[in-house]
Amino acid sequence: MKRRIKPILLILFFLVIYVYVCNITLLPNNIVVFQGEELNLKTIYGLKVNQRNGVYNSYNAMQTATNLSEKISDNVGTVNLSLDLFGTIPIKEIDVSVIPRTTVVPLGNSVGLRLYTEGVLVVGMSEIKGEDNVNYKPYENCGIEEGDRIIEVNNVAIKDTNELIECVNKSQGSEIEIVYVRDNNELTTSIKPAKTSNNEYKLGLWVRDAAAGVGTATFYEPSTGMFAALGHGITDIDTGKIVEISNGELTTSTIVAIKKGERGNPGEIRGTIESGVKLGEIYKNGNFGISGQITNVGNIDFSNSEEMEVALRSEVQEGKAYIICEIENGKKEKYEIEIQKIYVSNNYDNKSMLIKVTDERLLQKTRRYSSRNEWISNNSEWKICWGYHTCSCAKPNARICSIC
Repeated sequence: MKRRIKPILLILFFLVIYVYVCNITLLPNNIVVFQGEELNLKTIYGLKVNQRNGVYNSYNAMQTATNLSEKISDNVGTVNLSLDLFGTIPIKEIDVSVIPRTTVVPLGNSVGLRLYTEGVLVVGMSEIKGEDNVNYKPYENCGIEEGDRIIEVNNVAIKDTNELIECVNKSQGSEIEIVYVRDNNELTTSIKPAKTSNNEYKLGLWVRDAAAGVGTATFYEPSTGMFAALGHGITDIDTGKIVEISNGELTTSTIVAIKKGERGNPGEIRGTIESGVKLGEIYKNGNFGISGQITNVGNIDFSNSEEMEVALRSEVQEGKAYIICEIENGKKEKYEIEIQKIYVSNNYDNKSMLIKVTDERLLQKTRRYSSRNEWISNNSEWKICWGYHTCSCAKPNARICSIC
């Protein structure tokens, strides 16, 4: 009997440990809530959330989450919480940012994006044929990898590819010192350029200093002039990493064609920004999309848009809703969708809602039919972010959902 009890107790012990580890892991490290929204930090017995210290923002706001017993964030600002075991042993820190309620104008406009990197982005490497017809690899063993950003050569700041080329040629083949960035860390290395038959000096690195394309503006905030676009970060086609930018431009765009979606291949808007008019400045490219400041409001189409108050997550409901998007030049329309599922506890990425496009007009314009006149795939289901998305979403006759 005793032999049976020991394994059972051991299993129960590890099960309890597993439950506690899961509960700790599921609580996010960073939470963003609206003023007055419930924090909703659910813990199990033995784990307690305590306030460690309040941090004050640029608006000289009062401390947030002051009433943890009611789990309400009362004032704008940020606060540091601590998840403690039995109220004494710190296990995890949780930063809560409380932002004020605001109103925005959902857009759905097709826009152009020009992004300029901070330094130059390394996107590839190749051998260099020297003036002696021998192939060289100057970059070999220097430590630089695809996705790194070169920001300085011989104590000279590098802003674009032309400046990098100029600095390398000035070296006349002498070893140069390079400062580059990887995962927000500055690293230093040295490379000896190879001389080519054209009397040029090369590192064997393929670099890029800009990116451009078309997307959809999500919303505009009249009180600050801020805008958001896309709903996902712009990644480099070669490295797959989010492009770290120094600045950028938002412009008008011209839609050229719509590539319809089919099984395994999502559709896309194809357009040009060659003759685009500048609308504003881009400041950030992150996991939740593009953001910046609109400076030329007069050239933005506000049709089918109305100012709405951003809603709390708890106010978003499953059911019918609509999106606003432009898939024909100068023709921005509302299309019906169905919110099928809401991931309320998701605070760490941009996938917090599942919707299904139900509007036959939009489906006909963006999806291919099979030979039997049926839809080829179920690509009408899209995952949406809580931050910014390519289409602006709002419940009919209600406030704009916080996903937009």
